[in-house]
Amino acid sequence: MTDTPPRRLGAFALIAVLFALAGAGIGWWYESRRNVAATGDDAQLEASLASAGIDGKERAAFEGLVRSYILDHPEILPQAMERLQQRESAAQIAPMRGALETPFPGAVLGNPNGKVTLVEFTDFACTYCRQSVKALDGLIARNPDLRVVIRELPIIAPESAPAARMALAAAAQGKYPAYHKAMFEGARPSNESIAAAAGLAGMDLAAARTFAARSDVEDELKRNLDMARQLGVSGTPAWVIGERMIHGAVPPEQLQAAIDVARKG
Repeated sequence: MTDTPPRRLGAFALIAVLFALAGAGIGWWYESRRNVAATGDDAQLEASLASAGIDGKERAAFEGLVRSYILDHPEILPQAMERLQQRESAAQIAPMRGALETPFPGAVLGNPNGKVTLVEFTDFACTYCRQSVKALDGLIARNPDLRVVIRELPIIAPESAPAARMALAAAAQGKYPAYHKAMFEGARPSNESIAAAAGLAGMDLAAARTFAARSDVEDELKRNLDMARQLGVSGTPAWVIGERMIHGAVPPEQLQAAIDVARKG
């Protein structure tokens, strides 16, 4: 016996509900409707549905089921939005991954040869970055295969940029972890605190100042800013791990979960 349209619709509705239960159906429906709203072009969606063998009645039935399910279970909306954001982040990260995970030479914490790479956009004037240092140290201690690529993003205060330039000079001298630690443990960025952190890190201060004025240092900071803009980073700290983009000073458990997923991937 061949399928009739009502039976086919019933099977399709069941699949739609199952997808909704998993969050994927809602995410697909929401993304489709958002794209239509953004472009004002319903033809693309109609063509996509038609290519899948879904006619207008089936579409209406599907959307009705989804709408009813959303109204009955509004708690799934944050899950659907999170999944959609993850998809968008993955699409943004993929073409940038090589450049994103290639550090300025020496600007790495943790295991420089680690198999799992966590990227952090940070600013020495950022209070939340300062608060995240302890959590990051704990993650490094618990994950010996973790390589943390630091991307200096001096966007908060005028003194952020000199501190970031000196950090890259520290990286060139093999002193980056010590300088990074000293800066976040000391006072907010200033000429005095930058010089003090460089001294605590054991840097050649005269050589560091010469290096910090180089054009390739400025190019690195511009590159980091461009990457941040492409990824939608508007503040620090911001993290990239695997296909995930994480904003803000989040609990270490959230970063650890992302590290575990990236390791499996």
